[in-house]
Amino acid sequence: MTRRTLMGAGIAAAIATRAGAQSKTLAERMGFAATDRVLLLHADDLGMCHSVNAASTKAMTDGIVSTASVMVPCPWFPEMATWSKEHPEADLGLHLTLTSEWRHYRWRPVAPISEVPSLLDAEGYLPRGVPEVVLKAKPEHVERELRAQIERARQFGMKPTHVDSHMGTLFASAKFFEVYTRVARETNLVPMLPGPTPDILEQAKGLGLDYAAVVRELGQKGFPILDVLTTSLKDPTYEGRKAEFKKYLKELKPGVNELIVHISGDDEEIRHVTGNWRNRYHELKLTTDPEVKEWVR
Repeated sequence: MTRRTLMGAGIAAAIATRAGAQSKTLAERMGFAATDRVLLLHADDLGMCHSVNAASTKAMTDGIVSTASVMVPCPWFPEMATWSKEHPEADLGLHLTLTSEWRHYRWRPVAPISEVPSLLDAEGYLPRGVPEVVLKAKPEHVERELRAQIERARQFGMKPTHVDSHMGTLFASAKFFEVYTRVARETNLVPMLPGPTPDILEQAKGLGLDYAAVVRELGQKGFPILDVLTTSLKDPTYEGRKAEFKKYLKELKPGVNELIVHISGDDEEIRHVTGNWRNRYHELKLTTDPEVKEWVR
């Protein structure tokens, strides 16, 4: 089964098969057995800079990364749009972006500034942190920006399969979450939706969001709900992270599981962008390590 089939056509078919949505698991709707352990290894932040682009695409073509998402507002987005046209089999989504978190490396909204003024910080960029977005951003401006990012990606020739949220911003407000799921439906994209685990339900409750009810409603409409979403590996050393990933694989449960990684090279560019470049480089090594590839196989 190709990477494109696993995430793109597989989940698209799962959505289309709405008649049996309530009686079949997501894995079954994707063509697997209910007892199969399905892993989506997803790379975030493509488009951020060249180092991230080069390393992430290497992990997709030579490694074990099966799916990824691209940040449209970022300066190196055009490089990823070109790559996507040259690799139509690659499963690329959009990492919908409302924050610009690094110290000196910043970006602005895609929509005209006059149409989304509540999305800007005092320096004229997207805010560095999620709390500022939640405090200041108007839902109608959020919607305008999300649609602008999707439209820009398609104008550049991309054919995105799904959407998710940079830094989880669209999950940090019940109003933003409604915009996120509705825009995804209306633009024919699959929204990344984690299953209602106890931790997620508790976090959503604090936002005034009945996540279990929302997910149930979306599931009834045929949208896929991940069984388990793991947002990152934690160990700061390469060998520790490798051991952590091996443990993760051994403990993987039946169903559709997604693990998010953040990948870059080890070069001057990424070192000037972010202080966490080592973790990103470790995840390039991890996802292209021959031994790790054999574990996954």
